[in-house]
Amino acid sequence: MNKRIKLLLSCLTLAGTLIQTATAAKLGDTVPDCQLNTVADKKTLTLKQWRGQVLYVDFWASWCGPCAKSFPFLNALNSELKDRGLQMIGVNMDENTADADNFLAKYPASFTIAADIQEQCAQQFAVQAMPSSYLIDRKGVIRHIHLGFKADEAEELKRLVTALVAEH
Repeated sequence: MNKRIKLLLSCLTLAGTLIQTATAAKLGDTVPDCQLNTVADKKTLTLKQWRGQVLYVDFWASWCGPCAKSFPFLNALNSELKDRGLQMIGVNMDENTADADNFLAKYPASFTIAADIQEQCAQQFAVQAMPSSYLIDRKGVIRHIHLGFKADEAEELKRLVTALVAEH
């Protein structure tokens, strides 16, 4: 490959990275209004439909070990705070729906599970890790982004969510 083609490819790669970084959902941004389909009944939903509630969006995949560890925490958080205005959505990133189904058989979710097979929503958020969690306030503003999951981080996440739910 000649030097000009290599340079052109490098420039295109860099431009793509810069565009993705520039359009990534950041703290203080309004939540992207991407469409998802619920896994249970295939209903279409958008993230902005929950304006007025605190939204916890968790991107996960069946092959992700920390995702499996996070589900008991997410279930407990959902159970404790859903009646106080928390809406939790787990966004599955698996290409094969059977993989997600098998995961959910082992680690059931008490919260809404949606699929993002085309990765449209993940691209709008510029998801970089599994799991990636976005905490959105009642006005639709991203207030916290958390990459990964470790058990020792659960209390801090719970504190952040509880504080947002308490805001009116």
